[in-house]
Amino acid sequence: MTNIDTALKEAMSIAGAVGVALVDYESGMSLGTSGSGEWLDLEVAAAGNTEVVRAKLRVMSSLALNDTIEDILITLHRQYHLIRLLNTVTSRNSLFLYLVLDRERANLALARHYLKRIESDLQV
Repeated sequence: MTNIDTALKEAMSIAGAVGVALVDYESGMSLGTSGSGEWLDLEVAAAGNTEVVRAKLRVMSSLALNDTIEDILITLHRQYHLIRLLNTVTSRNSLFLYLVLDRERANLALARHYLKRIESDLQV
């Protein structure tokens, strides 16, 4: 099992990773962050992406979809923003990993694969 700090370090080792956060979407607070830069405030991004997750969950509820969110992808011209909801036995159901990738250096398919592996090992 992996702790939060180790999981964040592993996520930052993904090709193209700029920043990562583990976020509780019930509170909007991050449990940990790594990376970022002068243009990326992970605390603000964590709170904002909490609203994205909540909005999608409301829509799914309104449509009576009997399913769960695996991940949400936001594609910008220079970045990928990947939100991976955690659905492991060892994690609370209100957590997600938020990963920002540089599109020129990232492989989106591999990033999704690595986040899934990190999720399965993460113990919160």
